[in-house]
Amino acid sequence: MMTRIVLLVLDGCGIGSLPDAESYGDAGCNTLQRLAAISKGLSLPNLEQLGLGLLGQFQGIRPMTQPEGCYGMLGFTTKGKHSLAGHWELAGYVIEDGPPPCETFTGELASGLEAALGQKTLGNCRTVHLEPIAEFGAQHQKTGMPIAWIDTAGTIMLAAHEQVVPPEELYRLAREARRRLKATMPIVRVVAYPFAGQPGRFAVTERRRDFAVEPPGLTLLDHLSRASQLVFGVGKVGDLFSGRGVTRSVPLFQAHAVMDEVLRMFSKAPRGLIYANLPIMSPDLQDTVSTLQHVDRRLRDLQDCLKVGDVLIITGDHGFDCARPDPGHSREYVPCLVSGPRLARGVNLGTRTTAADLAQTIGEALGATRLPWGDSFLDALQSR
Repeated sequence: MMTRIVLLVLDGCGIGSLPDAESYGDAGCNTLQRLAAISKGLSLPNLEQLGLGLLGQFQGIRPMTQPEGCYGMLGFTTKGKHSLAGHWELAGYVIEDGPPPCETFTGELASGLEAALGQKTLGNCRTVHLEPIAEFGAQHQKTGMPIAWIDTAGTIMLAAHEQVVPPEELYRLAREARRRLKATMPIVRVVAYPFAGQPGRFAVTERRRDFAVEPPGLTLLDHLSRASQLVFGVGKVGDLFSGRGVTRSVPLFQAHAVMDEVLRMFSKAPRGLIYANLPIMSPDLQDTVSTLQHVDRRLRDLQDCLKVGDVLIITGDHGFDCARPDPGHSREYVPCLVSGPRLARGVNLGTRTTAADLAQTIGEALGATRLPWGDSFLDALQSR
């Protein structure tokens, strides 16, 4: 019987382009493969033992003949390549139709944002980097105008120095921008980035908050809550679901801090779901490699804590092709690695067309009612 599930989402960890990737400009993308090639090989022994090397050719990662867990790949039916679409489908909610997200900082967007905030903004560009803070931070300190930009997946970033615009005020502005913009254009999320420091040494703080549209329908988290299961969200998980269905949310935005919190959760969550988002990928290749290898080392600590009835699931929410001249989100498959005491080992879960299969599996394991999308693969996990 399964009583507690730990779901770790490696943000941006794609392992190969989806069939419709070309329509997104992402044909041939393979985040992990390119990252491994550029770094001349990755050292991820714990993910390797779980079967990661059986999901593709990644330099430095061996295909194990007897992996410690079950392995497969998850695809996405929901259109888009942002965290909101990825996490909602992982939680069993699929958006089959809808307008594509806005991916450029248009004049219409600038006007809408200005109307929502009651003031002009600085930056007003498209990038996945945090460079607008360094570039416009000093001007922001003089004028008080927030810094705004859009990423490659339609998310608006709104940044302000904590001594110029207090974080709570920045949250209010981001929340109002989300509310006002959703009526006129397909903006799915506004992220508030408080930062500190002086010109040349600006740095974002741990007070980041995500303000996203609420899922239009019920998700796995709602179903688990109705089944009286505990749901703990770590990282940006709580924000991505607007807090709905989450027993407790711990917003953290550094991978090491997220792993620390997940390990602490074992003494606080005797049952239910511990659902964490781990920020892995960034435009800085060396930082990405270092973070990914740090998470891999911490996995052994987590595995050592697992008891009979515990399940560890490692997956992703989209790709992040860091090898392109303009790095950004990419339309890719993600890994699905499942392990735990007395679970089956070495079972190939195959290539699943929708990540909702994972939600259906978790829901069935924890006694929740069936979701509208996805097929459970729980039977394949049962030890033979």
